[in-house]
Amino acid sequence: MVTDTLPFFEQVYTLVRSVPAGKVTTYGALAKALGTPDARRVGQALHANPDASKTPCHRVVFTDGRLAPGYAFGGPNEQLRRLQLEGVPFDTNGNVDLKQAMFSPKRFK
Repeated sequence: MVTDTLPFFEQVYTLVRSVPAGKVTTYGALAKALGTPDARRVGQALHANPDASKTPCHRVVFTDGRLAPGYAFGGPNEQLRRLQLEGVPFDTNGNVDLKQAMFSPKRFK
């Protein structure tokens, strides 16, 4: 588990940048790839993301496909808009269809 806040945040950003357009990952998948059980800390890093154009945090959703109500760059409607523009599929409940859109990041080295 990474203990220094700045390097941890940078590791989160690096992994999020690996998620291709049209795909998503989850807070939990990122935490697992980083070797931490703390998915909330991943959320804290993404909320502090200094540059959404460089780090596409809109591609990170909850484990059940729900969008983040606290999406830092315009709220859940903006996250939805960005994902729809990328062609991310949604189910009938309005959640991301993770069976089709899930991207599992590689373990951070």
